[in-house]
Amino acid sequence: MTKTIPEYMTAVLLTGHGGLDRLVVRDDVPVPEPGPGEVLIEVGACGVNNTDINTRIGWYSKSAAAETGIGKENGSVSDDASWGGQAIAFPRIQGADVAGRIVAVGDGVSSDRMGERVVVDPILRDPRDPGNRDLTGYFGSERDGGFAKYTTVPHENAVAIHSDLSDADLATFPCSYSTAENMLTRVGLGKADTILIPGASGGVGSALVQLAKRRGARVVALTSPSKIKAIQSLGADVVLSRDSDNLESTLRDALSGGCLNVVADIVGGESVPMYLDVLCRGGRYVTSGAIAGPMVEIDLRTLYLKDLEMHGATVMEKDVFRRLCRYIENGEIRPLLEESYPLGDIQKVQEIFLAKSHIGKLVLLP
Repeated sequence: MTKTIPEYMTAVLLTGHGGLDRLVVRDDVPVPEPGPGEVLIEVGACGVNNTDINTRIGWYSKSAAAETGIGKENGSVSDDASWGGQAIAFPRIQGADVAGRIVAVGDGVSSDRMGERVVVDPILRDPRDPGNRDLTGYFGSERDGGFAKYTTVPHENAVAIHSDLSDADLATFPCSYSTAENMLTRVGLGKADTILIPGASGGVGSALVQLAKRRGARVVALTSPSKIKAIQSLGADVVLSRDSDNLESTLRDALSGGCLNVVADIVGGESVPMYLDVLCRGGRYVTSGAIAGPMVEIDLRTLYLKDLEMHGATVMEKDVFRRLCRYIENGEIRPLLEESYPLGDIQKVQEIFLAKSHIGKLVLLP
């Protein structure tokens, strides 16, 4: 039986760069139609991410203040403030972490996909040259995302999932876990490695802990004192307080005279030079975020004399997301859902998100 699709839907519109007031909940947004090669998804749940905040405040812009994202000249960051480095087309529906079901298909897509339960691969690739990183975009940034009752994506981005987990649980995975798996893939993390994960209680950090343990690595995690037990429960071998008076000394003591093979960092900030100091010769540093600040000063002598590798990890190969889906189906990783909220509570949820007192993911239910 074909599902009746309404003409209008509830959605959150980002009306411009700025504060929470730029997020407007509307009940009269036209339901999008899938174009050729696309599918229409009825959104079951959509997770909240740093990307949503960064896009709203214009943090990605090179003209923005490093800490706040506020433009240096008259608050304007419009020219390059998207994930892809271009201007955002407003109004924009954000939200990259979608779980739901396909309810309509566009031309060229098999009708057999109708009713399929899916999660969305958030990396948008140009079908003419899918391996070209310069032509990639992000779901909820370069095109409308999942903070809505319905959304459209290229059919290849709607990846079938067979799981008993709820939509809210599944919506904890796409962005954070694919980011984490991409980081570990870039540095080739293996069983012989010891990895440091700063910011281990956030969405990506907690995903890194689980995925690194899945690979058999020894995991050293940094978090706030109140979250140490929770991170231990995810399987981290050593969990240290990020508030230690002398973090480098505490870290070296925990390593018992050894060193780190890998640092997987989404925090950035003033500790980055110390992480490089503690890496073994030939160690690997990978980053996919900078929530404590993007501007850091490093000693190039440390980099070249220790033969270190430094990686930025953003655009992942397609197999990374599909591999992640298999982990979910096999029960090799588990969701870390803090709380779910109605879509209309988005301003409140982003305030909670920014307070950073939660562990894991906050999810919106349309």
